[in-house]
Amino acid sequence: MEKEENQNSASADQNQDTLKENEKSQENLVEENKQETDQEPKEEIKEPTPEEKIAELEDKVARTFAEMENQRRRFEKEKEDAFEYGGYSFAKEALNLIDNLDRSKHVLESDDKLKETEALKKTLEHLDIIKKDLISIFEKNNIKPIDSLNKKLDPNFHQAMMEIEDDTKEPGTIIQEIQKGFTIKDRLLRPSLVGVSKKVTIKEEKTEENQENQENK
Repeated sequence: MEKEENQNSASADQNQDTLKENEKSQENLVEENKQETDQEPKEEIKEPTPEEKIAELEDKVARTFAEMENQRRRFEKEKEDAFEYGGYSFAKEALNLIDNLDRSKHVLESDDKLKETEALKKTLEHLDIIKKDLISIFEKNNIKPIDSLNKKLDPNFHQAMMEIEDDTKEPGTIIQEIQKGFTIKDRLLRPSLVGVSKKVTIKEEKTEENQENQENK
């Protein structure tokens, strides 16, 4: 009996040793596979050829020169604008002189005490001379008044402030100039403030006809 037990025990030990060896073999296989996977060749980064490098450099140089040329043109344009329109703000403020002359003339003409006097006549003549001199100076500096009266309304140069009924003119014709506009070279310095014509409304015409009919009755 003891002999059989010893044999069985030895057999069990052998089986355990076999299992351990199998486990180690499997672990070794996994490790070998892992090493083989790690050792697989990676994708090689393609090094650009000298021709490709030269082409890339030429493209960068061309782009840099293009940007420099654009900057040069922009600076030239800004310099020209500064020279051509540098006095824009000053010219716009100077127009107040003409406005004040017109206001002064209107006030004097509306004064009942001065009407039809020699003093008023001479004063108005001097104001007109000063205004003409100012406009002449402006024109020498390419600041010109906008011609408005009897012209069609142009939003680029005129600003309509009111509509005036007038059947003798085409609708949209400027028939009153409230404030004269000016240009400086090819730019608008300020628009002309104007009143434009419009047709007499039919409603008012019917009202007038009704009044005439009632008077006839």
